[in-house]
Amino acid sequence: MKKFFKILLILTLIIILVYVSNVTSIPDNLILMQGEELNIKTMFGLNLANSSGQTIEAMASDTEKISKEVGKLDLSLNLGNFSLKDVTVNVIPNTVVIPGGEAIGLRLYTSGVLVVGMSEIVGTDNKSYSPYKDSGLQEGDMIVKIDDKAITCTSDLITKVNECNGNSVEITYVRDGNNYITEIKPTKTEENEYKLGLWVRDAAAGVGTITYYDPESQMFGALGHGILDIDTDQLIDIAKGEVITSKILSIVKGEKGKPGEVQGSIDNGKVIGEVYKNTNFGIYGKLTDVSLIEGGKTLEVMPRDEVKLGKATIICTLDDNKREEYEIEIEKLYTSTNRNNKNMIIKVTDKRLLEKTGGIIQGMSGSPILQDGKFVGAVTHVMVNNPEKGYGIFADTMLKQMKEVEKN
Repeated sequence: MKKFFKILLILTLIIILVYVSNVTSIPDNLILMQGEELNIKTMFGLNLANSSGQTIEAMASDTEKISKEVGKLDLSLNLGNFSLKDVTVNVIPNTVVIPGGEAIGLRLYTSGVLVVGMSEIVGTDNKSYSPYKDSGLQEGDMIVKIDDKAITCTSDLITKVNECNGNSVEITYVRDGNNYITEIKPTKTEENEYKLGLWVRDAAAGVGTITYYDPESQMFGALGHGILDIDTDQLIDIAKGEVITSKILSIVKGEKGKPGEVQGSIDNGKVIGEVYKNTNFGIYGKLTDVSLIEGGKTLEVMPRDEVKLGKATIICTLDDNKREEYEIEIEKLYTSTNRNNKNMIIKVTDKRLLEKTGGIIQGMSGSPILQDGKFVGAVTHVMVNNPEKGYGIFADTMLKQMKEVEKN
């Protein structure tokens, strides 16, 4: 009997865990394109209802009714008669954008200094010290304050640490969105400098592809994925950034097991825009100079449920620094995926592009994907073992992320 109750208890806990996981997986805020289905999977007994208590399933015209009208809709996730959480759905209008494809440079500045490594310090007595030991700091942490001074760049950190005269400094740092405070006593070196033993970085730069420009808001989206720190492999939390004109210098062709690369320069580039946010779904900001995309044709954004398997095209800029369109095939679609930037599998079929690049290479991320005269999405990743193939993100995912950035 005891064994039976033990098994029953375990099963009950498992069921509770599954339900809790389902509830927490549903976001508090959702953005839908006008006419897009509300694709939320709920377990038995759970339902989404409006303020009148009418469930989504009971509404006329199926779930598309939810996004028929532009505006905000407040829903409640219920278990029977009990409300578990509020869910706000914002329906945004269908829009038109100018597809990009132009190569751009990006220079990003962090909202503090990023810890990318640690090393021992040789003190004035010629002994090795690890001042960071037991501080709790890790690679990927963002230092935002030393004592009472905000740290915005590496030079701020160096100046403040050297002002301590050997006394412990209070360090405020950010990890996973939460603030923490610790103390470190710097070590004095033979060069008469005080050091923490931390390697830090305050900026990142690179070359990518602009995906689209929204003439109404002047906002742009690029890359289709976020920029990760080369040492920590974490998304870089930025304070600001710049969009810069770039020049493609050469192409490293992709091979099986060895991703290729677009090699470019931004050294003599002109600043043409501001970067507001680095997200898992791309880089977003505002263009202050639109000469790079002048003459571009505005296209409708294709909702994900209209995207078809088969022929499509991508636009990108290569070693001739000329924007061109190339043929691809969309081989697989993941229409229910909203949490990553791998919504479709694409294959390069254009012989010109295969000859130039071997397929998809680094630097082509953000190249817009078009189908039937509409903007479908953007290239995001290459399959390293088969450079002819890669992943793409849906256009509606990028538009929704842009609206989130614009709202904040």
